[in-house]
Formats: sequence, structure tokens, C-alpha cells
Amino acid sequence: MGLQSKMAWQPEENGLQQILQLLKESQSPDNATQRNVQQKLEELNKYPDFNNYLIFVLTKLKTEDDPTRSLSGLILKNNVRAHFEKFPSEVTTFIKQECLNNIGDPSPLIRATIGILVTTIVAKGELRNWQELLPSLCNSLDSDDYNVCEGAFGALQKICEDNAEDLDNDSTRPLNILIPKFLQFFKHNSPKIRSHAIACVNQFIISRTQALMVHIDSFIENLFFLAADEDTDVRKNVCRALVMLVEVRMDRLIPQINNIVEYMMCRTQDDDDSVALEACEFWLSLAEQPICKEVLGSHIDRLIPVLVKGMKYSEIDIILLKGDVEEDDMVPDKESDIKPRFHKSKSHTQKHTDGDADGELSDDGYDDDDSLSDWNLRKCSAAALDVLANVFRDDILPVLLPILKETLFHNSWEIKESGILVLGAIAEGCMTGMIPHLPELIPYLISCLGDKKALVRSITCWTLSRYAHWVVGQPHEQYLKPLMEELLKRVLDANKRVQEAACSAFATLEEEACTELVPYLGFILETLVFAFNKYQHKNLLILYDAIGTLADSVGHHLNKPEYVNMLMPPLIEKWNVLKDEDKDLFPLLECLSSVATALQSGFLPYCEPVYRRCVSLVEQTLNQNFRHSYGVLQANQTQPDQVDPPDKDFMIVALDLLSGLAEGLEHHIDSLVANSNILKLLYQCMQDPMPEVRQSSFALLGDLTKACFQHVRPCIGEFMPILAANLNPEFISVCNNATWSIGEISVKMGNDMQPYITMVISPLVDIINRPNTPKTLLENTAITIGRLGLVCPPEVAPMLQQFIRQWCSSLRNIRDNEEKDSAFRGVCQMINVNPGGVIQDFIFFCDAVASWSQPKADLKEMFYKILHGFKNQVGEENWTKFSDQFPQPLRERLAVQYGV
Repeated sequence: MGLQSKMAWQPEENGLQQILQLLKESQSPDNATQRNVQQKLEELNKYPDFNNYLIFVLTKLKTEDDPTRSLSGLILKNNVRAHFEKFPSEVTTFIKQECLNNIGDPSPLIRATIGILVTTIVAKGELRNWQELLPSLCNSLDSDDYNVCEGAFGALQKICEDNAEDLDNDSTRPLNILIPKFLQFFKHNSPKIRSHAIACVNQFIISRTQALMVHIDSFIENLFFLAADEDTDVRKNVCRALVMLVEVRMDRLIPQINNIVEYMMCRTQDDDDSVALEACEFWLSLAEQPICKEVLGSHIDRLIPVLVKGMKYSEIDIILLKGDVEEDDMVPDKESDIKPRFHKSKSHTQKHTDGDADGELSDDGYDDDDSLSDWNLRKCSAAALDVLANVFRDDILPVLLPILKETLFHNSWEIKESGILVLGAIAEGCMTGMIPHLPELIPYLISCLGDKKALVRSITCWTLSRYAHWVVGQPHEQYLKPLMEELLKRVLDANKRVQEAACSAFATLEEEACTELVPYLGFILETLVFAFNKYQHKNLLILYDAIGTLADSVGHHLNKPEYVNMLMPPLIEKWNVLKDEDKDLFPLLECLSSVATALQSGFLPYCEPVYRRCVSLVEQTLNQNFRHSYGVLQANQTQPDQVDPPDKDFMIVALDLLSGLAEGLEHHIDSLVANSNILKLLYQCMQDPMPEVRQSSFALLGDLTKACFQHVRPCIGEFMPILAANLNPEFISVCNNATWSIGEISVKMGNDMQPYITMVISPLVDIINRPNTPKTLLENTAITIGRLGLVCPPEVAPMLQQFIRQWCSSLRNIRDNEEKDSAFRGVCQMINVNPGGVIQDFIFFCDAVASWSQPKADLKEMFYKILHGFKNQVGEENWTKFSDQFPQPLRERLAVQYGV
């Protein structure tokens, strides 16, 4: 036999020892040793066959302990992720071959590590270049050796989890073979294998993968077969599959739905909490289906008590939440407990006649226990009760009221606490049916704010906030005043969780009560300012939010010297202490933005340093960004990750605070703008690739236009094309703010707006005619079109017919205000230029005119002339025919207001 053409790779003893030494050191807890190890790894990466050593330790060096071998594999995985493209081809081949040959290693840890390595290689786009991978793993599934079968399945599960889409799109259609193969293993005698098999198939449900859809009935049948499986992982995966099938193939579940509901009710009470949690998700999914009420109608009376039972804290929850620690307000927070906060960029919205600004509902509060921020059975059960209360409304109260009576007044605090949570969860869905009970329940809840258990006090804060709307509508002496007093005591509670819950609840109360809080402002501010000195880090961030919301809610009523002198010193003190790169600036800047807008001239003494710092934050971010882009071009290509891009949130928050200053200070901001380069910076921000930066830039441009247009005027020629280019409804908020800004500019420009009309009018007319455009964007678009017509009627009026119907519909629901006023004046001007453009849609115009409660006298006169002009033109008889189509209230209103 001749020599082997190519010797198999073998490590050098010396190199191997060095690497083993390194692997041992890297398991040391000492930081200096860790840094040293990192440095050596970087050096070793320069040797082409370093990765061969790593795979050798993982797969061949059976004399070493499993953790060391596994670690070697994990370092290799990181190398694959970082620079697989640079591996020499013989190294790549060796690694792949070793993975496949050792997929059945006797050690579960080594098998799992090889699985992770395989999926990392696949994620690098190597499914195409590793043709033998799937066939080889597929063959291994049939091996008599359990380790080989389990190792292959483990790897396949990871590949399916990470690369479901690639597998589905692969031209060789591997799933046509894999999915039927997986289904065969649902009845395997090993629970671990059964669990892998379901988990693999589960990856393809949500995407409705064709290869699974053709086997859907056999899949569901197999799931039913496994329903009573002893193994928790199998049960968990069965529940997970059914939850997804509700969303994707409800039609296939309907024939068995009663059995499925019974099964899921049973699993929601599973002894294993993780199974119960998966099962409980089923009710959340089902509630979104139109058929929910019909399907659950006969089960709901039995389901509700199951969900309520799941809402009680488990013993392990209480331990994790330190439920026995009542006072911890002196204990500093661990930095790791503080979740990153996301800044919501400024967006220009209208107030509606039904009293609320257009906004999404705040989060449901089921994710409030910080150390348990992982989703758990209690939160899932509460969320399920909430959505089902929204489906069944008051029909569930006959089951719930006896439960509430029993739990709310229970001697055991854990049960009482869960009762208070139930009461909060049903607040939205069962409000109507609960109203008769609230005069008795609200005072009871207010008394629970003084409970000796911190966890009872904190949940009570949340539940009361869910009924804030009702409280504010009642006589204040009776409910609002005692609620506010007790809630403010809780803001100063000795327990940090209670402080947090009270601050959040108080912010909700502020939003509901708005100016109703004005009589109590002194008392409220005293408490919030006192909290400044009491709070640890995490709750300070929530306190900023409560102060900002207060300012938004009471507006200019905050501008009294005694209030300003209480509130501003602690805020400015924090402002001075924080460094420019400290993320705590975000919530503080947001808070100051609300405060500046509310205080108006009262903010003047503080505005200069705040303004300068904001401009400097914008400038720093732009400079860092330039350096980063330039640095990446310059950086040695082997280390492109050395230059970090700047955090643009600093710039976004600073732009929003500048908007708040411009809005609050109005013309007082003039000298600050004059002495800074903000417009030059704004020109750059408006062209930033990040949508949130553009969104905030256009908001600031609109506010500066209103406050000090003389500084904006010289830039209009450069700004308008950028604004026009951003009238793209794919980025709703960017488009919304650009649209609003164009409207504000046109009012100031007057007839000089003429050269820019053509570049903006067509996209605006497109937006107003688009189906499914959000309400806020429609309203701002209509106002801006009206304003353009106001300043340049001959240019815009010819297009009247293309937008008048949508224009009228989108503005009929907003309250009388300056913006609405200027927009309607514009439409009247355009109708005078092109009366034919409104004829076909005149009924919509009549309806829009009637939506005004008190138009200014000269605007009312314009409406009068147009209505009477139309009536005279068509003649009495035709007008009567025409106005007979009007709904009764519209006919009456026009007759009373305009005599037509």
C-alpha cells in the first residue's frame, strides 16, 4: 500500500501544551488573568492552524476534562463568527469533518458544543458549501447508537432555530426530506429525542412553510398522541406547537377544539411551571382569534379560576423578589438592575374632539417586577385574564365577583395580593360592570396602600392607576384627593419597588387628571422634590418621568415663582453633575423638555446653559459620527471593530429638548439661536441616515420656524428639497414631522413659498389618498395642504378635486385651533379660485364646516359665502333635494349656524 497522499493533520506537542495552559487559565475568575488570556488569543489567531488545535482539543483530546474541551470549542465558535472567511480551506475542511465524525461524542456537553459550532458555520452561509452536512446528520438520526442520534438531533435543532428561512429557501428543498423524517421520531422511545423532533418542526409553523403544511394533519395527530407524555420538555414543546397553530392553522384545530381547550386548561395547571407558562400563552393567542368567544364560551367559567390561581406569587417568586424585605430604600441599586431606556422621539400630533390625543395605550404593567423581568406564569395569567375580559366583557363578572369577594379580603397576603392584581387586570374589559362596585372598592384599595406587605402596596398602586379615569370623573373630595394623598406617601415609601409602582401610577393619574391637579400642585411638588434626595439610581429615572408628565398635564399652571423655585434647583443640580456621555441624561433631558414647554418664560433664567449644552451634544455626536465613518475607512481592515459608532440617542434627545425650549420660550429663544450654529447642525441632522434623527430634526425646524423665523429664512432654499425628499410615508413619524414643518414654514413665507409648491404638493396629495395612512399623518397632511393653498391659492387650487374629499374627512374630528383655522382659510381661498373642484364632494365640505364649534367671525363669513353661493347657483329646489341627503344633525346645524 502506497503512502497516504496527504498526511492527516497532527498537532505539535509544544503548541498543544501552550493552548491547554491557556484554556486552564481562562477558567480563572481573576480579571487580570482574563485580560492576559484575551491578549494571547489575539496573538494565536495569527497562526493559520490555531483553529486546528482548537477543534483537536474539542473532538480528539479525550484525556482532558469536558469543560476544558467544550471551552476550546466555544473559542473556535467565536473565531468562526469573527473571521471564518479568512480560514485556509484545509482548516475549514478539517473542522467540518471533525464535527461530523464526532457528533455522537459520549459526553452531552461535547455533543452540544459541536452542535453550536455546526450551526455557527451554517449561519456563515455555509449551507451551500457544506453539501454533505444535512444528509450526514439525517443518516445519523437512524443510528442505533443513542449518542449519535441525540447529537445529530441536537445539531439539527440548533440549525432549524437559527436558519429556518435559509432551509426553506434552499434550492435543494432539504425540508421536503427533513420534516417527514422529524415526524417519524415523535414516537421514539427516548423523551430527549421526541422533544428534539417537535422542537425542530416547531421552527416552521409561524412561517407557514410549505413542506410542513402538506403534512399538517399528521403533525397535529402526532401532537395529540404526545399530549399525555410524561416528559416536561415534550409537553412544553407540544404546548408551544398548539399555541402557534392557533395563529396559523386554526381551521385544522377546530374539529378537536374542545379537547384542545380541556387539555390546555389542564396543562396551564401543570406541576412544572415552565409547561404551565407555555400552555398559558394559548389563551393569549386564542383571544386574538375572531372565533375566541364562540370557542371558549362553554369553558370560560372553568378557565377563569385557573387563571386566577396562576396569578398568585409562587414561593420561588417571593424569594427572588425578596418579598420579606420591607425596607430597602437605603440600599444602592446594582447597575445591572437598570434596564436600558429608549427615548421616544418627538412627534407633532393634533388634539381630537373626543378629548384625547392620538396615542397608543401604555404598557399593561405585567412586566414590572424587575428581577423577574423574565415572563412568568403570574404575568402571563394576568395578561390572559386582561385580554379575555376584553373579549367577554361583563359576561365573566358572575364568575369573577365571588372570586374577588373571597380573595380581596383574604387573611393570607399572597391571596389578597393576587385578588388586587385580578381587579386591575379586568379594569379595561369589565369597566362598565365594575362601576357599581367602585364606590366601595376604591376606598378599600386606598386603604390597602397602607398594607404592611410591600408587595401588596406595590400591586395596589398599579390597580388603582387602572381605575384612574373613573376616579377623576367623581367628586374630588371623595376619591381623587384621598387617592392622591396616599399615593404621594407611597412615592416616599421605604421600599424601592413600592416607590417605583407609586411613581408610575402617579404619572398615569397625572395624565388622566390634567389640570384638575392644579389646586394640589404645591403638595405634589413638595413630595416629588423630596423624593429627589431620597431615591436610589433606578427610581430617579422614573421620577424624572413623573415630573415630566406633571408638566405636560398642568402646562403653564406650573409657571409660578414658588413652583419654579422648588422644582428647578434639584433638576439643574442633577444636570450639572451628569457628564455628556452619561445615559441618565436621556430621561433628564426628556423631563426638562416638558418642564421648559410648560414653564414658558419661567424657564428663562435656566435656558442659556441648557440650550448651549444641547447644541454641544448635537455637535459632539455629529463630529464623532464623522470621525467614525472616516475612521472605518482609515482603520486597518483587520480590526474594523475598533472604532465604535457614536450613540445617536444623545443627539436625538438634545434636539427634542431644543424643540421644547423653542416651543416654551417662543421669541425669547431668538438671541440664543442667533449666537449659535444650530441651523448649520440642523442641516446635517436633517440628512442623517437614521430616521429618528431626521424625525427630531424636522420637529425642531417647525418649532424654530414658529419661534424665530428670521434665522430660518436664509436656509429655506437648502432645507425645502430635503423636506420634500422626506415626504415618504414608509417612515411615518419622519414624514409626519416633515409635513408639519412645511406647513409652519409656508405660513411664515407667504407668497414666497411659490417656487417650492411643485416639489411638495404631489407627494402630499399622494399621502392623503393612500389607504391605511395613520390618522395623525392624515391630519397633518391636510393642514399643510390647506396652508399651502392659503399662501399660494392659484398654484394649489387646480388640484382641489384630487384631495378635497379626504381633506374634509380627516379634519372633521380635530378640535378648533390655529392650525385648523389656517388650513380651512386656505381651502376657502382655493374654492374661490376653482369652485368646480369641490362640486362633486360638496356634502363633505358641508360636514367639515359643521365640525367647527366656534370659528372666528371672518372665517365664519367665508363659510357663509361659499354655502350661500352654492345654494344660489343650484336653485332652491335642487338645494332642498341635495340637503335632504344630509344626516339630521348636520342639516340642523347648518340651518342654525349659516341659515341654509
